[in-house]
Amino acid sequence: MTCEIKEKDRVGTINPIFTCQPAGAQFVSIGVKDCIGLVHGGQGCVMFVRLIFSQHYKESFELASSSLHEDGAVFGACGRVEEGVDVLLARYPDVKVIPIITTCSTEVIGDDVDGVIRKLNDGLLKEKYADREVHLIAIHTPSFVGSMISGYDVAVRDFVKYFATPTEPNGKINLITGWVNPGDVKALKHLLKEMDVDATVLFEIESFDSPLMPDGNAISHGGTTIDDLRSTANAFGTIALNRYEGAKAAEWLQEEYKIPAVIGPTPIGIRNTDSFLQNLKKMTGKPIPPSLVRERAVALDALTDVTHMFLAEKKVAIYGNPDLVIGLAEFCIDLEMKPVLLLLGDDNVRYKNDPRLLAMKENVDWDMEVVTNADFWDLEDRIKNKGLELDLILGHSKGRFVAIDNNIPMVRVGFPTYDRAGMYRYPVVGYEGATWLAEQMANALFTDMEYKKNKEWILNVW
Repeated sequence: MTCEIKEKDRVGTINPIFTCQPAGAQFVSIGVKDCIGLVHGGQGCVMFVRLIFSQHYKESFELASSSLHEDGAVFGACGRVEEGVDVLLARYPDVKVIPIITTCSTEVIGDDVDGVIRKLNDGLLKEKYADREVHLIAIHTPSFVGSMISGYDVAVRDFVKYFATPTEPNGKINLITGWVNPGDVKALKHLLKEMDVDATVLFEIESFDSPLMPDGNAISHGGTTIDDLRSTANAFGTIALNRYEGAKAAEWLQEEYKIPAVIGPTPIGIRNTDSFLQNLKKMTGKPIPPSLVRERAVALDALTDVTHMFLAEKKVAIYGNPDLVIGLAEFCIDLEMKPVLLLLGDDNVRYKNDPRLLAMKENVDWDMEVVTNADFWDLEDRIKNKGLELDLILGHSKGRFVAIDNNIPMVRVGFPTYDRAGMYRYPVVGYEGATWLAEQMANALFTDMEYKKNKEWILNVW
């Protein structure tokens, strides 16, 4: 029995699991208050990204495009950036932050975005907007390398690098959540509150579950302020929940300002949530309160109800964001399930040395594949042509047709999820998330049993 970590064994991509780097940077930008990202590239580089954000969160978001056309691709399009900044500032009087996010086309033609920002700071902003606070940030995210995951990581670092300003200690920790849902942020804030820990939750998206107010305002904005970003340099510690979504910023703060950084683990499942609380305890000196001990016990009881009888030995394939996939795999192992296939959808060379994956490689006693730079054909081909037997698939909505075509039950988790209602409201992190996930998996198996007219559940036995 082996666990093999390997790269996709063919050239080309058939139905990608991820989208490109600029999407990650755009997701960071909509988490900042008084900010509208200006994507320097073709109109589609914003239109399709904004569409999947809206499909997932069922809300509207403000993103702008420099609308690069053929002439700009040949002769350069820096003038489009200048015009775009002017239009945004004129149209939106409350905008203070405009990250200028590059794309494959503008990186290939070599547009000097950093130089344009210097020109705008010395010219337009002084001449026309001298009475306004305006911050222009260059974020380089060529989409011919990496993915939305690395784009998110780069953008978080660049925002923090731009704003972090050391003054006086603020008595807080920085919490970098990574690419999560509003329900996850709510659950994390609950854990922080119970621990009595004051934290700056960065690129805060709880507000994406927006109310429909009498004034008709239906635009969602993140809750992270400029002051929050400035104060990152004055925290006494940083916790980045994900190794690949925010660790760059935590490491930069540690290197630049000697702020201790803890990277992960993503608090999915009981043991990883335990580790998160222990990290909080070590960093802050605050004890874990009885309320969370009881919350943990309630979650353990709920998991006991479904684990051995219904989930044990079930073979599962998982795809999506790497920290989410690995956290889900660890949780499934704790539930006596067998993750047999993990698909990580980009070419990050660090995956093969990820200690969590190496631990699985050492300890699992069944055949398991971890495929990097994977796509959905890697899942479909193994099922249709290579005899892979699965009881369950975990992943976002883009892989649903593999599940449908092969009559395999599926639990939607991750981004984007657009064919189930309200999924963004439910956490996958913390003890609450562990309970929800386990019960979702059990219910998916029950529903599949009914669909296939299996009138008697085959119970696992001791």
